[in-house]
Amino acid sequence: MKPIRIFLIIISFLSINIANAQKSLISSGPMPGYSEMLEVPIWIQTTESAEVFIKYKEDGTDNIYFTNIVRTQKENAFTAIMIADTLEPGNVYTYEVYVNGNKEILPFETKFKTQQIWKWRTDAPDFSFLMGSCAYINETKYDRPGEPYGGEYKIYEAMTKSKGEFMLWLGDNIYLREPDWHSWTGITHRYTQARQTPELRKFCASRHNYAILDDHDYGPNNSHRSFWNKNQTLKAFELFWANPSYGVGDIKGAITSFEYADCEFFLLDNRTHRTPDKRKENNKTQLGEKQLQWLFDNLVSSYSKFKFVVLGGQFLSTAQSYESYSNYDFDKERKRIIEFIQENDIKNVVFLTGDVHFSEVSVLKEEGKPSIWDITSSPLNSGVNPYAYENENQLRVDGSVIMKRNYTQLNLSGNGENRLLKVVFYDSEGKVIYAIDIPAED
Repeated sequence: MKPIRIFLIIISFLSINIANAQKSLISSGPMPGYSEMLEVPIWIQTTESAEVFIKYKEDGTDNIYFTNIVRTQKENAFTAIMIADTLEPGNVYTYEVYVNGNKEILPFETKFKTQQIWKWRTDAPDFSFLMGSCAYINETKYDRPGEPYGGEYKIYEAMTKSKGEFMLWLGDNIYLREPDWHSWTGITHRYTQARQTPELRKFCASRHNYAILDDHDYGPNNSHRSFWNKNQTLKAFELFWANPSYGVGDIKGAITSFEYADCEFFLLDNRTHRTPDKRKENNKTQLGEKQLQWLFDNLVSSYSKFKFVVLGGQFLSTAQSYESYSNYDFDKERKRIIEFIQENDIKNVVFLTGDVHFSEVSVLKEEGKPSIWDITSSPLNSGVNPYAYENENQLRVDGSVIMKRNYTQLNLSGNGENRLLKVVFYDSEGKVIYAIDIPAED
C-alpha cells in the first residue's frame, strides 16, 4: 500500500473519531432536583443508551467527588438521576457531566447548592424561589390548526436571570396532545420535545427544581382518576423530575413534601384520586381521603413558619367556573380543609396554585381565625385567559389579576418571628407587574 494512501486512511479514521467525540449524546439536561443538606440529585437525558456520571467539587476547594454511574435505557426514555452524596450543608458546588467517559461541553454554567444547617444555631436564612404553571412548547405537526398556543420562550431567559434558589413547577409543565395520551412513545416524546427547548433547558440547569402535575401532564384536558393510562403518565413524571419522592407511604401519585429554611412545602396530586366532575354524588374529592388525612396530619404537626400547600388548581377562589375547588360538589372538601385549618388554628397556610391561565391573589380573613392565602401563578408561556374578571372570585385581592404570560418570585426575609413573604409577579421580559407583602402571623 502506497504511503500516501495509508496517510489518507489514517486522516479519515481520525476525522471520524474526532467527529464522534464532538457529537454530544445529551438530549436534555442536566437539571438539579431537590436540595438537601447532604444530598442532591442531577437529572439528565441522553439520545441513546450511555453510561453517565457527574464529577463535582465544592467551590473554593480542590476536592473532587463523583456520583454513581447510571446507564440510560430506552425503556426509561434514556433518562438518569445521579446522586451527589458527598456534600456539606450550605455550600455551592460546580459540576461536570460525563457521558461514556467523555466530558460534555455545555453552553451554560452548572452549579447546585445544599441547604444550610441553621436550627439551634441562627435565625432561619432568607431565601427566594420561583414558581409558575402552564408551559406549552409548540410542535406544529401535532398541534391544533391555527395560531400557536405557546410562545414567548424568552420568559425562561428572564427567569434564568432572576434570583431564586429553586423553581416550583405548578402543573401543566408539559401539554400532552391527542397523539400522546395513549402510548408510552407519545408520553415520553412530549417530555423529550419540551425539555430540548434551549431557553427552557438553560433555565432548568440554573437552579433546583420541584414539580407537581395537573391535567395536561397527567392525561387529557380535565382528566381524573378514571384515565386508563395514568400509570404510564405517573411513571414518566417520575422519570423526568427529580422530586424527593413519588407518593408517600401507600398513597400513590405525584405527592411529596420538603422543607426549606423555616418553610414547609406539601406537594399534592389533584388528579390521581379525583372524582369525575360530572359524576353526581355527595362528598366528591380531588385528593382522596388518604391524601387529605396526610395533609391534615402534616399541617397540624408542622413547626414551620409558612406552610405552602402546592396544588394544580385554585383552592380559595369562589368562582363557580373552570375546575375551581368551589365548583361542583368539590366545595364540600374545600370547606372541610378550610375548617380544619381554622379549628386547629394553623397560621400562615399559603396555597400555591396554577391552571387557570391568569394570575391573582386570594385571601380568606375571618375575625379570630388565621388568614389563608392562595397565590395563583399562570401561565408561563401557554395561551392566556382574557376572561379573568368574569370569574366572580369574592376572595380576590383587588388589583392582583394578571392576564398575560408571567412568573412569580417569592422572597422570605426577616428574623425570628418577624418573617415576611414578599410575592412579586414578573412578565416574560422580567419586568415587575404586581407585588404584595404577606407578614407572618404569630
